Amino acid sequence: MSNRHEVPMESIMEISEQLLCLFSAEVRDEGGEYRVEIPKREVETGALEPGATYRVALIDQQSSTTSESDETDTSVSDGPQPPVEPGEMRYVEIEDLGKQGDGIARVERGYVIIVPDTEVGERVKIEVTEVKSNFAVGEVVDEAV
Repeated sequence: MSNRHEVPMESIMEISEQLLCLFSAEVRDEGGEYRVEIPKREVETGALEPGATYRVALIDQQSSTTSESDETDTSVSDGPQPPVEPGEMRYVEIEDLGKQGDGIARVERGYVIIVPDTEVGERVKIEVTEVKSNFAVGEVVDEAV
């Protein structure tokens, strides 16, 4: 069962496919300079590189859809968590075929979702049916996307 909050439709925003990582952090005042600390795991997983420049978006905590799980996300695990959950609906594009002919889509940080009965180039709506640490399996719920 998901630990996400139900969010009114007007609170949902579109997230760019260029999103590299998502985490919660506080803005700290350090003698007139303001700092946001990036979790070590984001650098260790290769999502970010020290010294590189990135665009940053800030979302008000009051409108966050993951406020209940934020505390857990930063303290539970040293490694990255899968960016999907069982039962989650996603729009994906099939980029490749696996060895057994199943479609392969990639989402945040290159995380793989295997989608049986699809072809390269198809854009489909899927329901995530199984989640593992390094891949997930999705089932097509709408083929004409």
